[in-house]
Amino acid sequence: MQPLAGQDLLHTQPHPMHWLATATAVSAVVALASVIQPPDATATTAHGGKSGRHTMAASGSAASALAAPDPAKVTFPVDCGPNRLDVVQKASGDLDGDGITETVAVVRCHSVTGTPPSGVFVLARQTDPQAAPRVVATLLAPSQKLSVQDFALQGREISATLLGYSTFDVPRCCPDVRKSAKWQWSGGKFIQSELPTEASTDRV
Repeated sequence: MQPLAGQDLLHTQPHPMHWLATATAVSAVVALASVIQPPDATATTAHGGKSGRHTMAASGSAASALAAPDPAKVTFPVDCGPNRLDVVQKASGDLDGDGITETVAVVRCHSVTGTPPSGVFVLARQTDPQAAPRVVATLLAPSQKLSVQDFALQGREISATLLGYSTFDVPRCCPDVRKSAKWQWSGGKFIQSELPTEASTDRV
């Protein structure tokens, strides 16, 4: 706002005594405010209000920053008899959008010949950080007699190429059926979708 013509703006011409009086008044107000606080100021910071929400957000960030579940610490529901179980592929990400990282592991029984069937499992951390991760979903069971190739995790979508056999006469070393599959979390569970099965005369 512009001053009217001829107006005497005395307040724009400060004097030493004026500044001294102002500084003294401001100091008194600040000191009084630091002494007088609402009785629930401490409780609000510790238990509720905006500070409570900030604490919850920090906890969520800490949870998401935890290391992904380690398949090497998991007992998988796979019976390999005298042979060991191999984790052949793995990938980690937030699969269900809860801010916590899960791991998808592709496993199979160890073999020096042939192509043992694969299992694909989703792993999650336990509430106790010292406890081993647990299997929370089976995407592909070894009993389905399929092997996994081209395994990938992009965003929240898991994809793989599944190899199988058209008949029992096909040697177990050389699958002749190939199909593409993907899994994605939806409606509280993993939903699988796949392309039509393709049989090939060429052994994979």
